[in-house]
Order: sequence, then C-alpha cells, then structure tokens
Amino acid sequence: MARPVEPPDGGWGWIVVLSAFFQSALVFGVLRSFGVFFLEFVSAFREPAMRVSWITSIGIAVQQFGSPVGSALSTQFGPRPVVMTGGILAALGMMLASFATSLTHLYLGIGLISGAGWALTFTPTLACLSRYFSKRRSLATGLALTGIGLSSFVFAPFFQWLITYYAWRGALLLVAAVSLHLVACGALLRPLRLAEDPSVGGPAAQLVSLLHHGPFLCYTAALTLINAGYFIPYVHLVAHAQDLGWDPLHAAFLLSLVAVADLTGRVFSGWLGDVSPGPVVQLLALWSFLAGMALALLPVAQQPLVLMALAIAYGFTAGALTPVAFSVLPELVGVGKIYVGLGLVQLVESIGGLLGAPLSGYLRDLTGSYTASFVVAGGFLLSGSMVLCTLPGFFFCFFLPSASEQYSVTKSLEARISPNRAEYEEGRPEVQDP
Repeated sequence: MARPVEPPDGGWGWIVVLSAFFQSALVFGVLRSFGVFFLEFVSAFREPAMRVSWITSIGIAVQQFGSPVGSALSTQFGPRPVVMTGGILAALGMMLASFATSLTHLYLGIGLISGAGWALTFTPTLACLSRYFSKRRSLATGLALTGIGLSSFVFAPFFQWLITYYAWRGALLLVAAVSLHLVACGALLRPLRLAEDPSVGGPAAQLVSLLHHGPFLCYTAALTLINAGYFIPYVHLVAHAQDLGWDPLHAAFLLSLVAVADLTGRVFSGWLGDVSPGPVVQLLALWSFLAGMALALLPVAQQPLVLMALAIAYGFTAGALTPVAFSVLPELVGVGKIYVGLGLVQLVESIGGLLGAPLSGYLRDLTGSYTASFVVAGGFLLSGSMVLCTLPGFFFCFFLPSASEQYSVTKSLEARISPNRAEYEEGRPEVQDP
C-alpha cells in the first residue's frame, strides 16, 4: 500500500469479486424478491396497491440517486468504511420497518434508510472491483453480478417461508439480520492505491473533469436510453403472456427462463469481453442492438415456442450487456476516476429506468395491448446502441488500449527518458494537487 501499483488482475481481487457477488445479492436480490411482502402490507395497513408499491420505488430511487454520494465518500475515505456503514443502514432500515404502524414508517425505514444503505454499498463495491482488474475486468464483473440472478431464485421462496412462520414483522427482522452481512462484505474490500491516482485530484475536481469529458457524456446518454427499455420485460412480460391466453403459472415460468438466460449471458459476456481483440464498447453496442431487436419482436410472436425463444434471447443479451457496460467506463475515464464516474452514471441512467416503466404502462392503457410498449422499449435499446457507435475509436481502433494501459505506457516512457526523475517521484512523499 505504500507505493502505487497497477491492477493485479487477481490475488485479493478474487476476494473482492466474492464480496461483490454477495453484496449484489443482498442489495438487488432483496429488491427483486421484496414483492412477496406486497400483499402482506396491503392487508395489514388496508391501503391501495399503488401506495404500497411506493415502498420499493422509493428504495430504488434513493439507491440510484444516492450513488454519487457513496462514490464521493469512497474517493475520500476508501470503500471499506463506506460499504460497512451502508450495510448497517440497510439492516437498520429493515429492523425499524418491522415496528411500522403506517405506510409512512415503511417509506422511511425501507425506502429512505435502507435505500441510503444500498446507495453506499453497490457502486463503491463495483468501482473497487474495477480497480483490481484490467485484463480480466469483464469476467470479474460478470461473475460478481451473477449474485443478482441466483439470489432472485433463492430469496423469493425463502422470504415467503419466513412470512409463513414468523409473519411479516418477524420476517423483516430476519431480512435485517441477513442484510447485516453487507458489513462483512465491506470489510473484505482492501483499498488499492493505483499509479494514476495522484493525477486525478479530489472528488470535486474529478466531477468537473467528467462533466467536460465528451465521450463520457455520450456514454452516459447511451446507457440512459438502454436503461429506459431494459426493465420493461421484467415488468410486463408475464402480463403480455396472460393477454395471449397463457396460464398464470406458465406465464411466470417464462420470466424464470429469462432469468436463467440472463445469468448465462452475464458469465459468457464477461469471458468474451476479456478475450475479444477489439474495444469492449463494440460488444456493448452489439449486445444492446440484439437485445433491442429481441424486445421489439416480442409482440410479433403468437406461438408459445416462438415467444419462449425470443424471451430467452432477450434474457441472454440483456444479461450479456451488463458486465461489459461496467467494463467500458474504466477504459473511458481511467480507473483513477472510477468511483465518481460510476456514481454519476448511476445517477443519470436512473432517469431512464424511472421513466421507462410508466411510459410502457401508459402505452398499454392507450392501445389496449403491449405491442407499442415492447416496440418502443426495443427502440430505446437500439437508439442506445447507435449512440455507442459515436464513441472515439469505435470503428477504426480495433486494438485501442485501455486508459490504465495507456497510463502504464506513458509512465514507462517517462522512466526510460529520465530514470532518475522517475526514481525520485516514486520515493517522494505523496502531496495533494493544489
């Protein structure tokens, strides 16, 4: 830790991958499975479904909009104390919610407090993982994010079992105990001081730099468009299948197929992103285009086998684009700015995620079917893939080095030109940029 290093591409980095795996499960696995509490809250508080649905919506919004705060704190103090604090907040919110006597208490406990905890855990952990890997970054990210898919299968029946035996208040207390394991995940995040860190400045300087970084703004706009259509099948695919006359159980099974394909796509894309000779952004554009096509074609499928094939195709490509989306950013802005960069991307792209589902529902109410909803959602992903094609080096620099590799080459050349100066810089104490 005393001297700057390059990303080790292994070693303790695999422990960070393990931490990110459990952390993603304990954040988004819980969020995806929290619907099992929905009817319990409706019955207990005698409130309409729309008001109850705001519980998880507030939690997701706080998690996404609070990501820059977690990133800035991680830049200043390191990811370990930030993520451990987030784990305490996530568990505290669930524990306080178990004593709720109104929906307002659930909004504050689960939505605000747990949401703030999630904001301090997810982004800093993935950013820390990106700093440990360079050549294997896509694979490491893909393996870490498989925690979301696996936990979605486990947590839903597990939470239902807890409600059956302990009622919803006891179940929330036990979910709080499970969420407290985020503290252990944070403790595994060993900080890493990289060679390019001293040159990027503090959080404020990095933020100003990114806001004037044209390719970064273009990349953020592309991910916002992709995010606007990405979640539509997870919200409306089951209802669309039931409109076609499917049995509710079979319609729900269709979403399970999407989840399995999503999990497979994440691992495959992570491996492919590391062995592909071209820029990773090309893979991101390809997966986004294929996902958009599969999504736009969903309404055309009337036969069950065709609909299942398109659903699997969407699940695979949608899962495949996720790890490479996180891998492009370090190559675009450098690992030194990854904390602030990832937090800012999460903040902006959340706008697409928040607006996409209501727009899809509005089109369903307006037209009486999900045809327009899926076509427009697919159009968002296709538009995002087109925006990615405008990034520098997309068509011509097929062997474009990453930002960290460019920095390593620059430092190597400096050392050859002036070895005495390089030795002096390595030995002198670190000073802050004015």
